[in-house]
Amino acid sequence: MENLNVVVALITRDNDYQAEQAASATEAAASLGAKIQIIYADNDAVNQTQQLAKIIQDPIQRPAAILVEPVGTGMPQIAKAAVAAGVGWGILSRQEAYICELRRGNQGRENQVPVFSVATDQEELGRIQGKQLAALAAEGNILYIEGPSSNSVSGLRRKGLLHTKPVGVEMKTLKGDWTERNAHYAVKSWLSLSTSRQLHIRAVLCQNDAMAMGARKAFVDLTEKDREQWLKTPFLGCDGVTKTGQEWVRCGYLTATVITPPTAGLAMEILVKASRMGTVPPEHTPSIARAFPALEELAKRRSESAPAAAGRAWTGSTF
Repeated sequence: MENLNVVVALITRDNDYQAEQAASATEAAASLGAKIQIIYADNDAVNQTQQLAKIIQDPIQRPAAILVEPVGTGMPQIAKAAVAAGVGWGILSRQEAYICELRRGNQGRENQVPVFSVATDQEELGRIQGKQLAALAAEGNILYIEGPSSNSVSGLRRKGLLHTKPVGVEMKTLKGDWTERNAHYAVKSWLSLSTSRQLHIRAVLCQNDAMAMGARKAFVDLTEKDREQWLKTPFLGCDGVTKTGQEWVRCGYLTATVITPPTAGLAMEILVKASRMGTVPPEHTPSIARAFPALEELAKRRSESAPAAAGRAWTGSTF
């Protein structure tokens, strides 16, 4: 098992958290002596399914295991095909109900392979964002930008937010695809509507940092008078990658984020250990998210110096 071959299937290159996933997988593989191939689905669930089906069906390129962060559904049929072909299956950043059944069917097989998931509690992420929002606004309208409806992560983050957001806060929701570019376009289109100026938005809350920066860029594109007013609005994201999301908070471009540890490196460690020792990994391993800055500090910062920090313009791009 010294040269365990693993395919890591990620969502897109155009996202800082996905880049962090790739980096953590690469680092873990290098330290463990495993070989990896990283592929990207370009935000296309059908493409991702076809990519993995082709890999599983080809004996020449078939890996020992696949670690996948799904674009859309959890791909239960592809997972079953992988395990039937003797390919281990690890789900990143979410839990799927079929994993339990797949593990039961895998027990006792001569070519038993690791089947597991590693994820942060996505609903808890949403709850943390709701608490961050409560520290900034008790009532009024917010602009909420969420990921694709086909991705269960989006629904879970929204569900958690609805549990903890202030009752007096109303949400105007826009759809994004986790990228800065798409969120920029969505917000720019929304701003072209006369109704957007009538809502008096108190905060812009996004399901990841890339979309938060895309939204902010749309406001930077406005005329000077409108831009100055909009950029006093708090912008909140999620993922909290060290060199992007956390740094954007430190610089004042974002008001807050939620640090979501990458799951790919941890999944690689679990996979390699199970494969080499012939053990069965836990069905699910959690990773712990946390608010950045801490909720108490966020409330204190906002009351003391929000106008100076939130009013800073940003004209760059993460691309």
